[in-house]
Amino acid sequence: MIRVLVAEDQLAVRAGLVLILRSAPDIEVIAEAADGEQAVRLARELRPDLVLMDVQMPRLDGVSATREIVAEQLADVLVLTTFDLDEYVFGALRAGAAGFLLKDSEAAGLLEAVRTVARGEGMIAPAVTRRLIAEFARPSAARSATATVTAEPAELASLTPREREVLGALGQGLSNAQIADHLAMAEATVKTHVSRVLGKLGLRSRVQAAVLARELGVAGP
Repeated sequence: MIRVLVAEDQLAVRAGLVLILRSAPDIEVIAEAADGEQAVRLARELRPDLVLMDVQMPRLDGVSATREIVAEQLADVLVLTTFDLDEYVFGALRAGAAGFLLKDSEAAGLLEAVRTVARGEGMIAPAVTRRLIAEFARPSAARSATATVTAEPAELASLTPREREVLGALGQGLSNAQIADHLAMAEATVKTHVSRVLGKLGLRSRVQAAVLARELGVAGP
């Protein structure tokens, strides 16, 4: 079972999200939070597999709550936003969110996003991906907006040729299974390479790695 904490300040929206999640046999909603402070406290107490996090909440916003949860390694965070690109998305990216999903996504999309992030593969909703790629195609804007995500060429040079290939595949948004097929290696080996790439580049998530790959031009078409 994937244990999920839902953090959303609007009661009606939160109830709808919980209803959708509980319709899946492999997902368990273990708690609900109405603000960021409560989300962090419950994450510390319950250690969920994943926190479904709204970005705009009282007391402590979703970006700050995400930063605390990721820094303490309490859970992966899937961020919900009503905007396909704004300062909240960049802030959550810097904070180490494992995925981004628009609030108007269909139920099936929400469930698949939860499962994808729970597998440790991270994801960005297609609409967000297109805008992020377009933004990061302008290096000056990208570096200005996401200073903690960028890496110096010397750091990139620390990657082995195989790790560079894995970084490029992450930039294409491929899952571990797809990378394994694309590069003809075992899926377990892919997971090891992904972990090494994140460690060498000082990144918190494969989503950050995907954006960095696009920015540096190492991702495939």
